[in-house]
Amino acid sequence: MDFSIKTLDAKTSVTAAKTGTLVIGVFENRKLTPAAQALDKMGAITNALKSGDITGKPGSTLLLRGLTGVAAERVLLVGLGADEDITDKSFSTATQATVRALTTVGANDALIALPLDKIKGRDFAWAIRALVLAARDNNYRSDAMKSKKDPVPTGVKKIAIGVSTAATATAKAGLAEAVALANGMELSKDLANLPGNICTPTYLANTAKKLAKEYKLGVEVLDRKQLEALKMGSFLSVTNGSDEPPKFIVLKHMGGKAKEAPTVLVGKGITFDTGGISLKPGAAMDEMKYDMCGAASVLGTFRAIAELQLKLNVIGVIPTCENMPSGRATKPGDIVTSMSGQTIEVLNTDAEGRLILCDALTYVERFKPAAVVDIATLTGACVVALGHHNSGLFTREDDAHDALANELLAAGKTSGDTAWRMPIQDVYQEQLKSNFADIANIGGQPAGSVTAACFLERFTKKYTWAHLDIAGTAWRGGATKGASGRPVPLLTTFLLNQAKKAQKARA
Repeated sequence: MDFSIKTLDAKTSVTAAKTGTLVIGVFENRKLTPAAQALDKMGAITNALKSGDITGKPGSTLLLRGLTGVAAERVLLVGLGADEDITDKSFSTATQATVRALTTVGANDALIALPLDKIKGRDFAWAIRALVLAARDNNYRSDAMKSKKDPVPTGVKKIAIGVSTAATATAKAGLAEAVALANGMELSKDLANLPGNICTPTYLANTAKKLAKEYKLGVEVLDRKQLEALKMGSFLSVTNGSDEPPKFIVLKHMGGKAKEAPTVLVGKGITFDTGGISLKPGAAMDEMKYDMCGAASVLGTFRAIAELQLKLNVIGVIPTCENMPSGRATKPGDIVTSMSGQTIEVLNTDAEGRLILCDALTYVERFKPAAVVDIATLTGACVVALGHHNSGLFTREDDAHDALANELLAAGKTSGDTAWRMPIQDVYQEQLKSNFADIANIGGQPAGSVTAACFLERFTKKYTWAHLDIAGTAWRGGATKGASGRPVPLLTTFLLNQAKKAQKARA
């Protein structure tokens, strides 16, 4: 689907715009948006509201044809809510209804002339992003492995977004960000939806190399011998039971100044998780192909920031392997030595994500990072705590970490990809004590997502760090099973904000 910005002014008015479908808004109080008022010369829109053909409730739609004095072939009326004070929720509902309606019309193109500058607490960029993401999500298909593809969406293929002359430059910048974000989310979803026999650690490494070649990024892929030389005993313990070789991927987008400390993203890449010797129940085990969504989100975010040529130094680190049961697999009670030198008693081999992440978190010390954010489908306990709406955000409690947490939370609110801050306190570390090693890899059922984060925290003392547990948000189960593309919006928005902050510091 193609998107563009169209300037609507005295020369090119909404009534004179030639398009297959013109989209305008109406309200529940029977008031019309300025665009609707311009089109209502003969009272057709007002009459539609009075008659109840459209209620004006968010998401209600009505298609009109042949309006007098209007160049567009069709006019799609979309309800925006109670009154002119449009909420972001109402607008999101309206955009989703709009893109669904546009797939049913016979037109090839559409012009959206909704009041993008009238959304309470939001700006042009947010409104454009909501439109683009809704359209791209509606058109997304996960049928890559089907011999007979799903029906291709019909209807509109080109969408122009109408704005005033004064807003044109801002809108074009916002559209570029929205399209890049949609592309990043789509890559993340494509990778996560692939089965584990296709999307292996090697497949992820090749995807990273392809991204690096296309966007001139730095890339390095470490293999088993190099990981052994680095003494990543914790990471390697997880891959012992698998025939698939492990990979350790490092991507570099160095868009900032040479001496500026990078922001580092670390993504968990377990391409399939059986639980190892601590074998999972069979029900829904197929969904463990999604245990690499942290890695997928890092790759998707890199696709977005590379497309935008973001002026910021960003490094992505992806430890990736399978967690399988076999005669070589790590056993409960085994003790392994991490890259940091800390020994770990593996009480449960299904708590493997933290075992690969801890070595990656030690590895990133070499970059002297400004901040590190790890992203992982880490614990079922986080789903119990927060459900499927918010990702779990964990950091230490001090000024630097509070600032990082607030920036991530703000990025989540801006992007609609929300997170909720959870505690990390020393009292929880007591649950990770081991009689035989420096630390156990699980702390029992109570506060399971917290103790998992506390485990990771032990390996992050040399930099500012945050952990995102995306187990409840990275994919959907049931009839709508599939990857969500989260938290690519949160991460991309966070990095965009970091780039703006860096630009101000350089000025």
